[in-house]
Amino acid sequence: MAGTIYRKPILFSVVALVVILAGTVATMFYPMLRKDMHPRLEALRAYTPLELAGRDVYQREGCMGCHTQTVRPLASEVARYGDYSKAGEFAYDRPHLWGSKRTGPDLAREGGLRPDDWHVRHFRHPQALVPRSNMPAYAFLEQAKLDPGSVKAHYRALASLYAPAEFAAQDGDFAALADKTELDALVAYMQWLGHAVPRECQVGDLAAVNPLAGRREAVQRGMAVYANNCAQCHGDHGEGMAGAVPSLIDEEFLAQQGDVPDGTYFGLISCGSDAKKKIGRPGDPGGGMTAFGGQLADEDIWSVISFIRSQQEHERTESHH
Repeated sequence: MAGTIYRKPILFSVVALVVILAGTVATMFYPMLRKDMHPRLEALRAYTPLELAGRDVYQREGCMGCHTQTVRPLASEVARYGDYSKAGEFAYDRPHLWGSKRTGPDLAREGGLRPDDWHVRHFRHPQALVPRSNMPAYAFLEQAKLDPGSVKAHYRALASLYAPAEFAAQDGDFAALADKTELDALVAYMQWLGHAVPRECQVGDLAAVNPLAGRREAVQRGMAVYANNCAQCHGDHGEGMAGAVPSLIDEEFLAQQGDVPDGTYFGLISCGSDAKKKIGRPGDPGGGMTAFGGQLADEDIWSVISFIRSQQEHERTESHH
């Protein structure tokens, strides 16, 4: 009796097909309909029209061929970029732009690390900010105006896959894009990346002493690192810009009189403006110091501090003459 069905190939095929389909639905399709299969970070928000337009430019220019947008669960990557990527970060990504090759750095946590002006200068002439970069210039994007109608069509198509409240842009928001360029859009997209991931930077020992203090080679190395990363804002010699960027060579630090230990400089360079609360000096409330901990090695940061100290000493010497 048990072997009867095997002598009826048509019946056997139908039964096998039903069992396979039932198993496929139960183990693959049904789970995809469950809410917990589509996680979303609490702080994640949908793209604005400008950010979505920037994502389109990013995709069109093939940026994912050189940059990834995922932090892998490896100790070295977590140390450099922060916590590894979670599925909930990509709830609005269709398609995903994770990439697989890192000719350039990972961009999963790029948002908020640098001000808009830095990105504009970088896209115009990458080597002006990163001398050894092999990234091509994208200055031509400044000449390309956005097409509000095209952006609106893509935005509405993407919005149809989500709740109406999530994509709430109005006609006026699209009309405002007429004065925007593709470069504006790409910068906006850069600032969107990783915005929902909480950042907790460890400032370390604020009273630490620079292990490279007094070393001439550290000053030389620090001068090169400073020129590539800091001079654009703080000036070639740390003089700053009045009313905009603080001086590093005067008698004031973060809007208060008196200098601070080397460890405090290290914490601020590593964590940027996020370190101000832990340092206990507010500085300029509107300031936007970039965090360099994910880009520079500890030795580079200590070398920069050695260079800053040399400039401070030079300033004191000059003021006494």
